Amino acid sequence: MYEEFHVTDHWSGEEINCRWKSTIVAIATRHADAVDVCFEVNGRALWVALPLEAWGRQKSLTGKVITDQLAAQIAGRFLKKSIEEGDGAQREIRTMTVPEVLSHLEAVVAEAKERGEMPTLPVIE
Repeated sequence: MYEEFHVTDHWSGEEINCRWKSTIVAIATRHADAVDVCFEVNGRALWVALPLEAWGRQKSLTGKVITDQLAAQIAGRFLKKSIEEGDGAQREIRTMTVPEVLSHLEAVVAEAKERGEMPTLPVIE
């Protein structure tokens, strides 16, 4: 669904290609309480930061965990919607809030149920 997608920039009308590249716990890289999901956006890196607090909140609300695969789908959906709504693809990093993570998680799960499966992330060599 959101491991690779095309989106049209709200302001420029430019067709933008977004492709998932990696998921990294930001504690090690940025000393942040977040998971950073990297996308290649028209050939350059763009990061979406998901707060780790969302993992705990999701577990306490539903008893279910956010997997790496699900985190990438959540970040991809957020990125796509941001670009469509005019946030542009120029910023190097975007930060999600806990409510945004949980909202996009619900939408991703609903979309996956409609499709009958959660897409798998590609293996990058």
